[in-house]
Amino acid sequence: MAKIKLEYLWLDGYFPTQNLRSKTKVEEHEDFKGTLEELGNWSFDGSSTRQAEGGSSDCLLVPVAIYPDPDRKDGYLVMTEVMNADGTPHVSNGRATIDDEDDDFWFGFEQEYFIMDTETQLPLGFPVGGYPAPQGMYYCSVGGKNTHGRHLVEEHADQCIAAGLNFEGINQEVACGQWEFQLFAKGAKKAGDEIWVSRYLLQRLTEKYGYYIEYHPKPLGKDMDWNGSGMHANFSNTTLRTCGSKETYEKICEAFRPVVDEHIAVYGEFNDQRLTGDHETAAITDFSYGVSDRGASIRIPLITVEKGYKGWLEDRRPASNGDPYKIAARIIKTVKSADV
Repeated sequence: MAKIKLEYLWLDGYFPTQNLRSKTKVEEHEDFKGTLEELGNWSFDGSSTRQAEGGSSDCLLVPVAIYPDPDRKDGYLVMTEVMNADGTPHVSNGRATIDDEDDDFWFGFEQEYFIMDTETQLPLGFPVGGYPAPQGMYYCSVGGKNTHGRHLVEEHADQCIAAGLNFEGINQEVACGQWEFQLFAKGAKKAGDEIWVSRYLLQRLTEKYGYYIEYHPKPLGKDMDWNGSGMHANFSNTTLRTCGSKETYEKICEAFRPVVDEHIAVYGEFNDQRLTGDHETAAITDFSYGVSDRGASIRIPLITVEKGYKGWLEDRRPASNGDPYKIAARIIKTVKSADV
């Protein structure tokens, strides 16, 4: 019999920005295969995570995905959903709101973030009491003058790949100390699972470097001339992938126009500080779409047009601190409402 370490991950009840929580269960298995079927439910004290009252504090953790833990011997990362004691989804459970049982929707998320120094409370590359050179030379840069934190970013990429996530790339972003990684999955729930697991791996790595990750969409202040952080959502379904119709694409885009407020409500806290109409964003009060337009709410990628309107759309409004489950759920609802 071998002992294995199962790290159960879940989202807490803080609102509107939830946090990752985790705890380890050590179990004995004779021949563990790393499958969901071998896992049992667990529970936690919801009164400590804003998910229950002290007099009835147990919440259930139901496993939904499992990945090898690249940093632990005989370890696994277990993504879970939070359920009430009666087995119904907890109000904090955004995953349960996704209407994509047949995995028809594919999502590619572009997760931007800042790497922060715990001592200075500033992004890497920022001097105490001042500012680095203006943005322009940081995007996709190389070399110690403009590139900060590559060691962490590379290690994170390796860990995500070792965990079996469909990790698609990394790059330094426009602001100093700002980076991005990309993940893609066929199925909205799977896409959300992998973003949360990749965030966990990134945040856990910072513990040994004296850093922390800042997902605030405008951590340097809303009036500062620095790009904010988003989590652009690239999405498609069978219709978008195969229709070959500009009219259909425009109808789907137009379906987003009357529900701007509903989307912004789940696209991340403090997003009004980022969606100003500057720094490659559309204004939070506006709605627009256009081919290859990074200043629009929704971008129709040029490659989609070149393939005869067979491809995907990119919603550029979600903030870096948004919940991919809630973002995907809202996008799916709107796309399904389109008259196509």
